[in-house]
Amino acid sequence: MSNVIARTANTVMDWVNARAPGMMPAYRKHMTEYYAPKNFNLWYYFGSLALLVLVNQIVTGIFLTMHYKPSGAEAFASVEYIMRDVDWGWLIRYMHSTGASLFFIVVYLHMFRGLMYGSYQKPRELVWILGMLIYLVLMAEAFMGYVLPWGQMSFWGAKVIISLFGAIPKIGPPLTEWIMGDYLPSDATLNRFFALHVIAMPLVLLLLVVLHLGALHEVGSNNPDGVEIKKGPKGNRWDASKPADGIPFHPYYTVKDLFGAGFFMIIAAFIIFFAPMFGGWFLEHDNFVEANKLVTPALIKPVWYFTPYYAMLRVVPDKLLGVLVMFGAIAVLFLVPWLDKAKVRSIRYRGTLAKAMLAIFAISFVWLGKIGAGPGTDPVETQIGRVLTFLHFAFFITMPIWTRADKAKPVPERVTMHD
Repeated sequence: MSNVIARTANTVMDWVNARAPGMMPAYRKHMTEYYAPKNFNLWYYFGSLALLVLVNQIVTGIFLTMHYKPSGAEAFASVEYIMRDVDWGWLIRYMHSTGASLFFIVVYLHMFRGLMYGSYQKPRELVWILGMLIYLVLMAEAFMGYVLPWGQMSFWGAKVIISLFGAIPKIGPPLTEWIMGDYLPSDATLNRFFALHVIAMPLVLLLLVVLHLGALHEVGSNNPDGVEIKKGPKGNRWDASKPADGIPFHPYYTVKDLFGAGFFMIIAAFIIFFAPMFGGWFLEHDNFVEANKLVTPALIKPVWYFTPYYAMLRVVPDKLLGVLVMFGAIAVLFLVPWLDKAKVRSIRYRGTLAKAMLAIFAISFVWLGKIGAGPGTDPVETQIGRVLTFLHFAFFITMPIWTRADKAKPVPERVTMHD
């Protein structure tokens, strides 16, 4: 039976190769003959998990689109219809809403791994920039999707966030009206956000993901040691001309990623079936109430993955300055490859100063997220938020100084797990 399957598979592959001769070379370049460092650790699961969640979002989004109606009068009722009357609609909706939060969890961990191991340093600057563009598009995609259920938090969140553009001198008010299509979030807002969320943004996101992976495979993957395996000794059990410290991505890392995906899906299933709201972090209670422009919620806040930036906006007393700080916190991420002047990539071989700065950055970002999720009425919390915002920007602004001053350890010539 196995011989029959093998012969059939070979026949199909020969048929495809005869008609698309460029397909197999591309497959070999990016899979079987793409040699990745053999010392990947737990932190290297999150890139593949982000791809897995992206597929989940696209597939579940297609099914949700079949029943959703992008109008102010019908949007909320159509979501309720999906939840109550469509077969397995509640499951698809919860897979989509939970997937959105899980997407940002794996993306934030993926970005943090890049910061830890210096995956943005030469020659991977383009990989980092494309990754930051993915992050930017993902935030826009998530915000537009958040508005579509047309609950209380959808309406008021859209109103508050879009009105931030009104702080821009002269062009602010007409720009806000242009984005919303009206003076308040309305049918026009829903229609354009629906079109962008379902068609435009996913296409841009998919294009950027392909470019991100293509750029990565051109220069090769980084590793926990920050050692360039292409510059090391050559020759392994598969190819005498390939890096000695590299192994084929397929089947070794595809099997590793499948194991990680299985474990990840168990966690996701537990959340979907037992805690889809996750204590109000993944789905807010106010969003189960239909949008009412005459009733303002007691606490207007974005979803948890936007709260660090929302906290920065809120702790700055001037509206325009707050908007600049919020968008500046995102923009500065694009400059990291040129701000880091260290000669050592990985946190493993950097000194105490670099480790302390990275730890302060991580703690300040998480703490800002907690502050942004709160009511913002505590003056002590506001002062703490200002200090944390200063520390967040200090990490990047002073990076050229402390990366030069940091005392690094000797870096090995080969990855530490090479045998």
